[in-house]
This record gives sequence, structure tokens and C-alpha cells, in this order.
Amino acid sequence: MPDAREKDTYHLLRPRLYPARLSLVIPMYNEAEVVDFLRPEIESFLSEIAGETEIVLVNDGSSDRTLEKIVDWASGDPRIKVIHLSRNFGHQLACTAGFDYSTGDAIVLMDADLQDPLPVVHEMIERYCDGYDVVYGQRERREGESAIKLFSAWAFYRIMRSMVYKRLPVDTGDFRLISRSCLEALQQMRETHRFLRGMVTWVGYPQVAVRYHRAPRAAGRSKYPWRKVLAFAWTAATSFSTLPLKFSLISGMIVGLFAVEEGVRAVLASVLGWYTVPGWTSLMVVTSVIGSALLISLGILGEYVGKIYEQSKERPLYLVSRTFNVEKVSNETAQDVISGEGNVLTR
Repeated sequence: MPDAREKDTYHLLRPRLYPARLSLVIPMYNEAEVVDFLRPEIESFLSEIAGETEIVLVNDGSSDRTLEKIVDWASGDPRIKVIHLSRNFGHQLACTAGFDYSTGDAIVLMDADLQDPLPVVHEMIERYCDGYDVVYGQRERREGESAIKLFSAWAFYRIMRSMVYKRLPVDTGDFRLISRSCLEALQQMRETHRFLRGMVTWVGYPQVAVRYHRAPRAAGRSKYPWRKVLAFAWTAATSFSTLPLKFSLISGMIVGLFAVEEGVRAVLASVLGWYTVPGWTSLMVVTSVIGSALLISLGILGEYVGKIYEQSKERPLYLVSRTFNVEKVSNETAQDVISGEGNVLTR
């Protein structure tokens, strides 16, 4: 993917006007401590934007005072939309909900913790006006993170790029600007297990990077423990590649070579009269290797079958319990909206 200093060689860029309406989509999960820091930053940012702006805050089933604080914020500013999901559906689906409720010509996705600085959005808008449909933030430096976290992030993107999806830009997150046309393409992809960074890359359109330094969290702690990080990495790998399925073939070939080697040794021992001690050791080793390879292969196959099963049920991606300052939904053709303050079912 081209970076901020490279020319897009895949598309003929068409410069466009400053977006008449800008949407900021911010998913939140137990971010009550952050809201007090986020609010003045957003209000300062709004005063600098030329066109209309809306802030779409998605409360992803928080159990703290996040909803109370953002509703209080929205009550005094009609530009603040609040989407309250019925439970915690996960970060990727919360982002999807924010996309569906955004109405801007350009949509910026960012986290609530202010690690992704708002001033970078101005540079993203400039690149949007140059004709790019996707402007993603590329991290040059990450402050306030452990060496293990830095290494795991570095390794994740390079493994994904080399083995799974070669077009995936490295050192990026969900912080990016996308155009309305790109968003409409994304809204056609109603996958249950979502890896938005890969999906945005997959749809194509002119894309470019904006480099920045990622700041420490403004407050609180990360809501992404290692369990969720590993689950996210697995979802990313299985959503964009069948490489894990090929493990069955590779492991079968390795076990087969091992079996041939053992067979040759047995024949030579019999022909040459080598002294052998009959026992269970070699048998148990071979059985364990074959059994573990089969079980791992079945487990990987089961993961893919499970994803197919969950997708085939065609359940809504998320449920909305209540909304505040919301007049319409951008993805109306894909939704069944129940009037009043009831649930909104989104496919």
C-alpha cells in the first residue's frame, strides 16, 4: 500500500471538495474515565472544522458510567449521537454500528482513549481532498506500551502481510478516514466475524497512509486483554486466508515422512539383524504424533465450519437498545428499524 509520500499507481485520483459533513465514529466500552478527557478535545476539534460535523458515540454494553456521561454530553449538543447497544458485541461490531449510523461524506473511525490524536484528522481530510477514499493512520512510534505489546503488534502485521493478506498495511489500527462510497461498499459485507482493517483494504479504492506518533492512553486501562488480542488475531487470520486449513496437508506430509523413516529403519533392522528391544515407546511416539496432528487439523477445520454455521443463521450483527439525537440511519436498506425507543435490528 502506498504511504503518505508515495503516488497512488492503481487509481487516477480526482481531487474533491472539503467534506460538507464529517462523521467521527468512536466506539466505547467502559470508558467513563476517558469521557472527561475526550469531551474537551472533541469540542475543540469541532470548533476547527469548516463543514458540518457529527460525533457518533457507540456504547458497547458498558457496565460503568459511560452511558450516563455520554448521554449527558449529547443532551447539550445535538451534534453528539449516542448509540447504546443492548450488550457487549465487541469492538469490530461496535465500529460497524457507528458506520451504519453515520451520515457524513467522510467518516473517521477512532478510539476513545485519545491515543490517536485528533489533529491528525486534519491531515487525513487533506488527503481525502486530494482524492483518496481511505486514509489510514500509520504508527511511527507507540508511547506508553510494553516491549511485549510492541513486539507482538510488530510481528502480527508482518506475519499477516507475508502469510495471510499481502495488501494489509503494516503498523496500522482502526484509526482511519473513509469516504461515503467506500463505506457503502463495506456495508454490503455483513460478515459476523469481522476484521475491519482487512475489509477496508479488500474493497480497494485509492488508499494512502498518514504517519503519526501514537500517544499513551488519556486515562484508564486498555480493555483489550491478551485473551481478546489472540482471539482478534485468529479472527483476522481465518477471515482472510485458508492457510490454516493447509496445515492439515502440511502436518500429514510431515507425519508421513516420519512414518516412512521409521519403516525404513524397521526393514534395515530386520535385514541386517540389528538388535532391537520391542516395546511401546516407538509405538506411543508415532501414535501421539499422528493423533495430535489429526486433532489439530480437526480443530482448525471445526473453526471454519463454526464460522460458516454462525454466518448461515443470519442473525443481526448487533442490537441497539436506545439512541439519542438520531434522526435516521445511513444503512436503511440493510436494517429493520422498529419505531420508538425499542431495538434496532441490523443485518
